[in-house]
Amino acid sequence: MDLRISITENDQASTLESLADWLRGEPDLAGRARLEAPPPRPGEMGSAVDALMVAVGSGGVVSVLASSLKVWLAQPRRSDIRLLVQSEPGQKIEIEAKRVSREDIEGLLRHALNAERPE
Repeated sequence: MDLRISITENDQASTLESLADWLRGEPDLAGRARLEAPPPRPGEMGSAVDALMVAVGSGGVVSVLASSLKVWLAQPRRSDIRLLVQSEPGQKIEIEAKRVSREDIEGLLRHALNAERPE
């Protein structure tokens, strides 16, 4: 299953590239993150990156992703960042990069993946 991560800010492409580079540096996420751009419209030469796709599956990938996002979000920035995370089944969550804990991020990601099932 893939998670689609987009960023709601002015410098979206460079921020997504920064996040993709960060995730690619995480050994447990190697090969799981790829940038995605919409197909160019007629008359366009190409379009900017608009999302980061992260393949998550079984195991501890969600926990690793949550930990990595927590550290990346904690980096000093000039502005606040909002991530919109969508799973293939259509779940959506928004994460604001002001004050968020690893546990909060992991719980939100699991919810977006519909991985939490009642017992």
